[in-house]
Amino acid sequence: MGDMTNSDFYSKNQRNESSHGGEFGCTMEELRSLMELRGTEAVVKIKETYGDTEAICRRLKTSPVEGLPGTAPDLEKRKQIFGQNFIPPKKPKTFLQLVWEALQDVTLIILEIAAIISLGLSFYHPPGESNEGCATAQGGAEDEGEAEAGWIEGAAILLSVICVVLVTAFNDWSKEKQFRGLQSRIEQEQKFTVVRAGQVVQIPVAEIVVGDIAQIKYGDLLPADGLFIQGNDLKIDESSLTGESDQVRKSVDKDPMLLSGTHVMEGSGRMVVTAVGVNSQTGIIFTLLGAGGEEEEKKDKKAKQQDGAAAMEMQPLKSAEGGDADDKKKANMHKKEKSVLQGKLTKLAVQLWGVSLVMSAITVIILVLYFTVDTFVVNKKPWLPECTPVYVQYFVKFFIIGVTVLVVAVPEGLPLAVTISLAYSVKKMMKDNNLVRHLDACETMGNATAICSDKTGTLTTNRMTVVQAYVGDVHYKEIPDPSSINAKTMELLVNAIAINSAYTTKILPPEKEGALPRQVGNKTECGLLGFVLDLKQDYEPVRSQMPEEKLYKVYTFNSVRKSMSTVIKMPDESFRMYSKGASEIVLKKCCKILNGAGEPRVFRPRDRDEMVKKVIEPMACDGLRTICVAYRDFPSSPEPDWDNENDILNDLTCICVVGIEDPVRPEVPEAIRKCQRAGITVRMVTGDNINTARAIAIKCGIIHPGEDFLCLEGKEFNRRIRNEKGEIEQERIDKIWPKLRVLARSSPTDKHTLVKGIIDSTHTEQRQVVAVTGDGTNDGPALKKADVGFAMGIAGTDVAKEASDIILTDDNFSSIVKAVMWGRNVYDSISKFLQFQLTVNVVAVIVAFTGACITQDSPLKAVQMLWVNLIMDTFASLALATEPPTETLLLRKPYGRNKPLISRTMMKNILGHAVYQLTLIFTLLFVGEKMFQIDSGRNAPLHSPPSEHYTIIFNTFVMMQLFNEINARKIHGERNVFDGIFRNPIFCTIVLGTFAIQIVIVQFGGKPFSCSPLQLDQWMWCIFIGLGELVWGQVIATIPTSRLKFLKEAGRLTQKEEIPEEELNEDVEEIDHAERELRRGQILWFRGLNRIQTQIEVVNTFKSGASFQGALRRQSSVTSQSQDVANLSSPSRVSLSNALSSPTSLPPAAAGHPRREGVP
Repeated sequence: MGDMTNSDFYSKNQRNESSHGGEFGCTMEELRSLMELRGTEAVVKIKETYGDTEAICRRLKTSPVEGLPGTAPDLEKRKQIFGQNFIPPKKPKTFLQLVWEALQDVTLIILEIAAIISLGLSFYHPPGESNEGCATAQGGAEDEGEAEAGWIEGAAILLSVICVVLVTAFNDWSKEKQFRGLQSRIEQEQKFTVVRAGQVVQIPVAEIVVGDIAQIKYGDLLPADGLFIQGNDLKIDESSLTGESDQVRKSVDKDPMLLSGTHVMEGSGRMVVTAVGVNSQTGIIFTLLGAGGEEEEKKDKKAKQQDGAAAMEMQPLKSAEGGDADDKKKANMHKKEKSVLQGKLTKLAVQLWGVSLVMSAITVIILVLYFTVDTFVVNKKPWLPECTPVYVQYFVKFFIIGVTVLVVAVPEGLPLAVTISLAYSVKKMMKDNNLVRHLDACETMGNATAICSDKTGTLTTNRMTVVQAYVGDVHYKEIPDPSSINAKTMELLVNAIAINSAYTTKILPPEKEGALPRQVGNKTECGLLGFVLDLKQDYEPVRSQMPEEKLYKVYTFNSVRKSMSTVIKMPDESFRMYSKGASEIVLKKCCKILNGAGEPRVFRPRDRDEMVKKVIEPMACDGLRTICVAYRDFPSSPEPDWDNENDILNDLTCICVVGIEDPVRPEVPEAIRKCQRAGITVRMVTGDNINTARAIAIKCGIIHPGEDFLCLEGKEFNRRIRNEKGEIEQERIDKIWPKLRVLARSSPTDKHTLVKGIIDSTHTEQRQVVAVTGDGTNDGPALKKADVGFAMGIAGTDVAKEASDIILTDDNFSSIVKAVMWGRNVYDSISKFLQFQLTVNVVAVIVAFTGACITQDSPLKAVQMLWVNLIMDTFASLALATEPPTETLLLRKPYGRNKPLISRTMMKNILGHAVYQLTLIFTLLFVGEKMFQIDSGRNAPLHSPPSEHYTIIFNTFVMMQLFNEINARKIHGERNVFDGIFRNPIFCTIVLGTFAIQIVIVQFGGKPFSCSPLQLDQWMWCIFIGLGELVWGQVIATIPTSRLKFLKEAGRLTQKEEIPEEELNEDVEEIDHAERELRRGQILWFRGLNRIQTQIEVVNTFKSGASFQGALRRQSSVTSQSQDVANLSSPSRVSLSNALSSPTSLPPAAAGHPRREGVP
C-alpha cells in the first residue's frame, strides 16, 4: 500500500465510496465538500442539509456521548468507505537516484571525463606510433604487451569513481532509511484521545476513522477534520492552512469547522470526525502537491524543506514527508545558518578549494610547458601530423595528473564525515532519550553557553502531591484528618476540585503492586484530586452527577489568567462558580473566607497580607507550589454577563489554600553541576511563585547561597528592561541577564524576550548560544527563537514538539547534559577528521606537484591517489567520526562561535606530520633506488610497467597515513593517543581492514594500481617508517604551541560573517515561503503580532514626530503587546503598511499579498 501513488490511492477511495455510499447517511464526497466551507456558510449548509451536528452524528451512526461502538467490522467498513487517516508517503529516493545525485559532484565529473578521454586514446593506435620521429622526450622502448594495457589506467579511474559514488549513495540511502525509522517511531508515539463505547481511550492517530468522537484540548494538533459538538472557550490557530494569524474562536452555532493540521491554542471540547487522510483539508493539499508531476515535486520539496517538521508532526501523515535527511539538511541550511559548525566548514572548504584549484592548474601548466619545451625546443623535433595522437595522449596524461592533484586536495570527505558523525550521534542519542528532529541541533548543542529550563517536569519529577493545607483557619503541616474538617467545607472542597478540573485528569490504580497510583492528565490537578482521595473522599460520583456536557461555562486555564473557573447550574436555577489558581492571584479576588464552622467570614486586604506572610510564604520557602481553591454564587436572574470576566472572577470566597510538592529529580543537581563545570549557565524560567522557584533553584544547585545572582519576577523583569515608553532596550537586558538565574511568575512572552535578549546580546565577546526547554503551546516562540529548542516528550504539547529541535523522551534535565556531550563530541570528531585529512592533503598535493614538475610524472598514480582518497575520506570519516563521547568533554568551556575550526595545536600537528612524511617520501623518491638497490622509477616511458621504486613510495605513504590516523584521535595535544581506542571497535576494524586491503593492492594490484609486488624486507621498512609517525607525534607534542606564533588558524567565523544575510532577513524568508508553500505556520501568530507592533510603533513615531528610522530600529526589540491596537482604526493601519512595505523591513509577503497586507 505504501507505494501506491497519491492519485491511485485517491481514485481507489473514490471507487470504494461510490459503491458503499448508501450504508451511511452521507457520502464521503458530501462530507468533503462540507469541510471546505468556513464559518457562517458552514453553519447554514449544516442547517439546510442535515439539521444540526447531532443529525450528522446520527447519519454517521455514532453517539456524541458514547462515541463509536469500536467493533472491528464497523471500523473496517468505515475505513473502506471514508478512507484511512493516513496520507501515502512520497516514495523514498531509489538507490539509483541517489547514485545519480552522487555523480553530480564536479570533481568526479572532471575525473570521469579525463578517464573516458584516456580510455578512448588508449584504444586508438595511429599509424605514426611506430614513427621514430615521434619518439618522445622520455624515450625508452615500450614492448607490445604493455601497449595493450594502456586502457587499464582509464578503466581503473572509472572503477574508483564508481566506488566513491556507491559509497556516497549508500551513505545517503542509509541516512534516509534511518530518518524514516526515526519518523515512524515518532508516528507510533503520536496518540489521540477518542471516545469509543463510552470509554475514553488513546489510539494511534492512524486508527482514527470517520464518525469517531475525539476529545480535543489545549496544545493539540488536530489529526483529522471534524465538527465541533461541545466544549468551552475553544480557540484554534489556523495559520497553517489559512495564513491568518488571528486565533479563531470555535462554537457550535457560529463556526464549528475544525481542520486537520491546526493547533488548539485554548480551551477544550469534542468533535465528530468527518474527514480523514487524503480527504481531510491538509490531505487534499498534500494530494495536490503529490499529484502534479515533476515540477510540482520540486515545489513540494521546497514545501517539505520549509518545515520538515510539518509532516513529522502532522502525524496522521504516515509518511516521510519530512523525510530525506538530505532535504532536511538543505532545509536547515535554508532555515538560517544556525549551526556554528556549518558556517566554519563552509568557510574552510572554500579556502581549501581555492588553494587546490591553483595547485592543480600550476601542475598541468608546468607539465605541458616542460614537455613542449623539451620535445620541440631542446630536441628540435618537428610536429608531425601523424604524431599528434601520441602528443595528445601525453597531454591527457598531464591533465589526469592535474585532476588527481585536485581530487586529493579537496576534502570531499568532509560532508561525508559530518553526515556520518551526525547520523551516528543522532542514532546513539536516541538511547540517551534525545530524539533529534533537526540534525544540526545536535552539534549546536555542543556550543551551548546558556540553558533556560522550565521547572515543572524538567527539573522536578512532575508528580504533584499536596503536603500542606490551610483549611478553616488552620494551617496543617501534613494532610489533615478528615474528621477535623467541617462537613460543609469538605463538600464544597470536593466539588470545587472534582468539577473544576479537566475531566480527562484522573488518578488510576497503580500498574504494579506497591507502586504509586498513576496520574493521568494535568499534574497539578492530579495533585488536587489526590488530596481529595487522601481526605478519604471520592471525586468520581461528583463527576458522574455533573457530567461534562452539563457544565454551564468554563474559563480554561491560560498563561494570562493563571486560574481556571467552571460555572454550573444549581438545582434551584442559580449559578455557582468554582475557581482555582495561583494563590496570590486568586486571593486578591477573594473578599470572604470559610472559617472553622464552614461559614464565610470577611476577608480584608490586611487579613490577606497576614495570610501571605504566615501561610503562603512559609509554604513557598519549602519549595511548595501554592494553589487557592475558591467559589462564588450567582443569582438565577438577572443572568450575569459571562463574557465580562473581570466582574465574574471577583468577590470570591476562599475555601482553602494547599501547598503542592513537586520533588526535584534526584539526578538533576549532579547534571546542573556538570553544566556549570562545562561553562554553561543554567537559568530557571517558571510560572511559579518566586519563593517556590528560589527554594527549588537552591535544591537543584542553580543558585548557591552567598553568590551574586538575581531572582526576578516577570513584572520586575519587564520593569527593568523597558524604558519609559515601555519598549524593550537591549542595553537594559544586558545589565540583567548575566546575573539572572531565576525568572519567576513569567509569561511565555517574558521567556521569549529573555532568550532573544541573550542571543542578541553583544555584552560578551562570544555570541551566546542558548538552549531552551518548553512543554506548553505558548513556549513555541521561545523554542523557535532559541539555538536549540528542547520539547518534552511526555508532558509536551504537539505545538511545542513541532517548534523544537530535540525532543526529550523522558522529560529529564540530565538528558540535556548528554546532548551537550554528544554535541561537543561531533565537533571534536570533525576536528579529528580534519586534522587527519589535511595532513594527507598537504603531503599528497606537494608530492604530486613537485614530483610532476621534477620528474614529469607524479610518483603517486591517479588510481593510487583515489585509493588514498578512499582511505582518507570514507574510512577515516567512519573511524574518527564514531568515537564515543567521554565525560572529559564536559571539563572544558564551550568553543564558541569565533574559535577557528582548526586550532593552533591542530595546525602544528598537521604541518609537523606533513614535514615528516614529505622528508621521507622525497628521500625515497630521489635516493630510494640506491637504498633498496632497485631500478629507478623516475622518467619511465608512457605505459611502462609499474616499478618497485614507486610502489615502495606508495606503500610507505599509505603506512604513514594509517599510523597517523591513530595520532589524529587526539586534537588537544594529549600524549596518549591510544587512550580509549578499544572503546571504538569501528576504528580498530577500519585500521586493520585498510591494512589488509593495502597488502592485497600492493601484492596483487599489478598494472591497474601501478604496483609491483614487494619483498618482505621492503614491507618491513615501509611499516617501520609508518611506525615512526607515532614517535614523531610525541616529538611534536613536546613543542609548546605558544612558541609557534607564525601558525595560522583556519575556518574561523568572524563577527561579521557570523550573522549571514539570510539570518537578518529570516523573518522575510520564513513568512514569504509560508505564503507560497502552505508551510505549517505554527508561529505566524507571533510574528503577526510583532508586525502589528512595528506598524503601531511607526504610527506612534509619526505622531510624535520622532525619527522614522528609530522606529524601525526598534522593531527587532519590540515584542511588547502594545495596547494601542484597539484605538487605531483599521484603514490607517492598512494604508500605512502599504506605504511602508517597500522602504521598511516589512517582509515581501506583506507587499505581495493584499490579504495579509495590513494587519495579520
